[in-house]
Amino acid sequence: MLVDGEWRTDVERMTDDDGNFDRYETDFRDWVAGAYRDAETRVSGDETDFEPEAGRYHLYIARNCPWAHGAALVRQLAGLTDAVTMDIVDPVREDEGWEFSPEKDGCTADTVHGSEYLREVYTAADPEYTGRVSVPVLWDREHGTIVNNESIEIMRNFATAFDDVGEAGVDLYPEGYRGEVDRIVDAIYDSLNNGVYRAGFADSQAAYDDAVRDVFDALDHWDSVLADQRYLAGDRLTLADVRMFPTLVRFDQCYHTAFKCNRQYVHQYEHLWPYLRDLYQTPGVSETVVMSHIKDDGYYQGEITPIGPDLDFEAPHDRDRLPGESPEPHAKV
Repeated sequence: MLVDGEWRTDVERMTDDDGNFDRYETDFRDWVAGAYRDAETRVSGDETDFEPEAGRYHLYIARNCPWAHGAALVRQLAGLTDAVTMDIVDPVREDEGWEFSPEKDGCTADTVHGSEYLREVYTAADPEYTGRVSVPVLWDREHGTIVNNESIEIMRNFATAFDDVGEAGVDLYPEGYRGEVDRIVDAIYDSLNNGVYRAGFADSQAAYDDAVRDVFDALDHWDSVLADQRYLAGDRLTLADVRMFPTLVRFDQCYHTAFKCNRQYVHQYEHLWPYLRDLYQTPGVSETVVMSHIKDDGYYQGEITPIGPDLDFEAPHDRDRLPGESPEPHAKV
């Protein structure tokens, strides 16, 4: 992490006194005008210096990071791939932190700053910055600063602030669904999205047991919900599904083994497994999944990589045959 703008490698405590994983809070929490913070609160132009403009914003991600994956997914599905540029850091993170490795397949240079390491982007925004250097990062070229580095807030910015900027895309936060989407996003964060990390980084048996119980209680619950509806919030693809997908697509390959979430595989669930295939086969989603970055160079970097499981994400799912369900995501109008 950075401490007063200086890079430190000796600040690694990630658990509290009871062995529970303690995630650091993100620091840059600004919004683009027009974005919805929640179902009721839209950011006005008077509240922010950040206006939605094509070519103004830049996203930094790592393909192995599920939080960054969510931001990249919304950028893709919302039709912002031309309006918001993007760079990809090396999934292998060593003592110097996230690194730009343009010579490596699937990675890029820092096309905004020419930086060698992502921490230089943070100090460009704040030379005295103290905190974790994390992805995703949303950068504003006009003001030369980081707008936001909190994943769900970047996802909401992309989903709701850029309607008149990018190409026609999927409406991931539609009216009539927003309250339910908010509820689901909140419900799956601690139990599932962060729950797998609480299990994987637990430093006591009790902390691990609590985390794993939460993970599988959540998987069991959502498997039952998906028995009767195509998507988490009903009959439409929403931010809730995009928030869920990065965790599910990593689960059998990584979290089951590396994070000891091994009570059951996702592909053994009656409804979650076809639901995951349905999401994967949604236009624009599969190209954001780079399993070599996620598995080999990400969760197992420097270790022997498990050979399986060998999953067919392209197998038919029949989720579009549920009663009253539309076979296609709903575009913005």
